[in-house]
Amino acid sequence: MKLQFKLEKTDSKTKARIGVITYHQKEYKTPMFMPVGTNATVKTLSPEEIKEMGSGIILANTYHLWLRPGEDIVQKAGGLHKFMNYDGPILTDSGGFQVFSLAKPKDITEEGVHFKNHLNGDKLFLTPEKSIEIQNKLGSDIAMSFDECPPASASYDYLKQSIERTIRWAKRGKKVHQNPDQLLFGIVQGGAHQDLREYSAKKTVEIGFDGYSIGGVANDHESKTDMYNAFSYSTQFLPVDKIRYAMGIGEPIDLIEGVIRGIDIFDCVSPTRLARHGHAHTKNGDINIRNSKYKEMFEPIEKTCNCYTCKNYTLAYIRHLITTNETFGARLLSIHNITFLHNLMQEIRENIEKGTLLEYKEQFKKDYYGEKHE
Repeated sequence: MKLQFKLEKTDSKTKARIGVITYHQKEYKTPMFMPVGTNATVKTLSPEEIKEMGSGIILANTYHLWLRPGEDIVQKAGGLHKFMNYDGPILTDSGGFQVFSLAKPKDITEEGVHFKNHLNGDKLFLTPEKSIEIQNKLGSDIAMSFDECPPASASYDYLKQSIERTIRWAKRGKKVHQNPDQLLFGIVQGGAHQDLREYSAKKTVEIGFDGYSIGGVANDHESKTDMYNAFSYSTQFLPVDKIRYAMGIGEPIDLIEGVIRGIDIFDCVSPTRLARHGHAHTKNGDINIRNSKYKEMFEPIEKTCNCYTCKNYTLAYIRHLITTNETFGARLLSIHNITFLHNLMQEIRENIEKGTLLEYKEQFKKDYYGEKHE
């Protein structure tokens, strides 16, 4: 049974939307943050913990699962849901981001991309058809088109050529998509250029997909202004009744700004990656739990937080775990950070309902960054 999306409300002051995703008789509200389970697992956490935190869709990585254990093994296991014991919705990326980080420009051809396996150096070749075939076998609920993900520093002319190639690849991928229970999303590119974003969005919508993603917005070299503009330039040309997905976005303020510009779902590895490095989200900004000032702080990360970590463990104990490289420390911080982002999205939805999202954003910035934040 395919995942269903219904738009319930649009904010009168912004482009923010509230929607509901229905999946096997369960409902999940958008805007939503999706934890990343690269290798069919959200690092250090069990599926039961992920659900307990309030997660809906989670993301798995096509490239990594193609290499290990292989899409055929996952298919034999009954698909990703059975393989990893997660009964909620799963989205798989196309593998393109990893491929292009490994490939050189000369390795990108009209047919596909040549690159080396990052594990053993073997030569690999990924095409739009192959990406869709892998995702069909993985059995995710949402599959992504295979697109070219050019760097933010790419020239206007290169971006234009890249968009044309991505559009041709999107058509090829859609043509071979064979899983009737799986939605297929198209991807809008175009860097920070308004005309290219409009062109890419319109051409991608013409092909006709079950949902649409804004790509190329998580590049480290892109400014916040460029990122937010890319959201606005893209969403205004996308169907109102389809899910809109911003890929690789996880910084709290970016989630708020993305929602304001009409984005429904987001994903990022940041909450678990930050956790492994001893960092925790709080309403008053991120903290580094390795800091010596937490050595004798026998209180939770946040007293108002409802997560398992904050209800049961102190900063002093978590600091001890992190500084002694105990995996339990990363687990506790991952639980807190993911819950923080889920709570943030719930507050965003509540403020859309009340019509106070812009006021909420300003208060959040003051609390999270301090008065100095622009």
